[in-house]
Amino acid sequence: MVDVRVEGPAVERGEEILTPEALAFVADLQTRFGAHRDALLSARAVRRAEIAAARRIDFRAETAGVRDGDWRVPPPPPGLVDRRVEITGPTEPKMAINALNCGASVWLADLEDANTPHWRNVVGGQVVLKDAVRRTLAFTSPEGKEYRLRDDGDLPTIVPRPRGWHLPERHLVVEGEPSVGALVDAGLYLFHNAQEQLDRGSGPYFYLPKMEGHLEAGLWRLVFDHAEQVLGLPAGSIRATMLIETIPAAFEMEEMLHALGVHATGLNAGRWDYLFSVIKTFRDAGPEFVLPDRGAVTMTAPMMRAYTDQLVAVCHRRGAMAIGGMAAAIPSRRDVEANERALAKVREDKDREAGDGFDGSWVAHPDLVPICREIFDGVLGDRPNQLDRQRPEVSVTSEQLLDVAGVPGERTMAGLRGNVEVALRYLAAWLGGNGAVGIHNLMEDAATAEISRSQVWQWIDAGVVLDTGETVTRDLVRRVIDEEVAGIGELDRLDDARTLFERVALADEFPDFLTLPAYELID
Repeated sequence: MVDVRVEGPAVERGEEILTPEALAFVADLQTRFGAHRDALLSARAVRRAEIAAARRIDFRAETAGVRDGDWRVPPPPPGLVDRRVEITGPTEPKMAINALNCGASVWLADLEDANTPHWRNVVGGQVVLKDAVRRTLAFTSPEGKEYRLRDDGDLPTIVPRPRGWHLPERHLVVEGEPSVGALVDAGLYLFHNAQEQLDRGSGPYFYLPKMEGHLEAGLWRLVFDHAEQVLGLPAGSIRATMLIETIPAAFEMEEMLHALGVHATGLNAGRWDYLFSVIKTFRDAGPEFVLPDRGAVTMTAPMMRAYTDQLVAVCHRRGAMAIGGMAAAIPSRRDVEANERALAKVREDKDREAGDGFDGSWVAHPDLVPICREIFDGVLGDRPNQLDRQRPEVSVTSEQLLDVAGVPGERTMAGLRGNVEVALRYLAAWLGGNGAVGIHNLMEDAATAEISRSQVWQWIDAGVVLDTGETVTRDLVRRVIDEEVAGIGELDRLDDARTLFERVALADEFPDFLTLPAYELID
């Protein structure tokens, strides 16, 4: 019998989730697939070293047969045929209810970048998902305000996003070792909700983040195949949309769809993590790979256009849905002019995506749902999606995907300060248990914090000269940190956030993910 132990603190209604049967199911996934995951993480390091040495990536010669083959993924399942508006957010009761009531087509229930993996969030999120699936979710605020789901039955399709392969779950120990966070998140959700979703005419669906290639997608296929057999689910009923948010994955889009097989339903343009991956992968590859200020890298930059055009073309050639990136604006009800500017940017962004052939897109706030829906309604009309729109004119090269030097913009002191301030504010909130944070009318999550700290590291390493004439050094960054901390003032866990930021931004060696050292500081 597998030894499985819960070493986290008690969580309200946790006994409903952490049943002996559910824990045994997760432990089975861990013992079967944990070592496979470990091997794939080791392979990432080898791949990164190869890319760093060559200072380039190319499409894999050994998988040309997949790219040239005549195959398609299965048709979209019930609830994922029309995905024109998807709202993202953490599995916190109030935000979950607001997301489910907002009129979106899909709710991305985020157990990953918008969620701090405190044990109370890990288990509490599963409680919220269980109630949401059964339409019993309710919440009363400390002030006595009640939140309940709409009773018209027309709610978004629920699509959880588990943690990436790299994150552990130390509070659930199997045979003396921490579990894989992704297997905990997906396993608990499947055990409690897969059959219930099928009975309700939907299904167990996922968003899969942070993968770096088809071998990692293939591991998810094995996990899903096994889960279906153990839980008695119809073959191919577990379906997933993969985020293309790493630069290695951008060169393996078709291979990843093929590897996920009958479980594949689409790809998403995860733009923020994609920029982080570009910086991380080519962090020491020379000045031609140094991006300008984060805010200057828009989706109209040539390398980003190549990435999104490739994604739409690949998806529709293979019968998969193409889902656009995040509109992170938080509408302001106090500053009319700022709100109009933000909404204009959202409208421009969604106009571009709908015109490019995307089947839907993401927003981070309920107030943005009507804008996104209006734009996609205007393009789609009565059609549920644009799967019939092929992009035969798209022929993206590796040079186009890697054209970092072609991104317009400067490297400025304001950009450096913005990176430092946003990272500090976000990390303080993350350490306190809040993974989705509104900062300067933008919804920030772990992906944007990763961009901020990695860009600072790269600018130091490259000796970037800012618009002020100052060279970015560790001493300069420490001075900026001092000034930004003073400007922020009182903020819970700000000292811890500063220590963490300095650890990941000023280190000699680049830490792959800031959430790994951050995880050591929670609970």
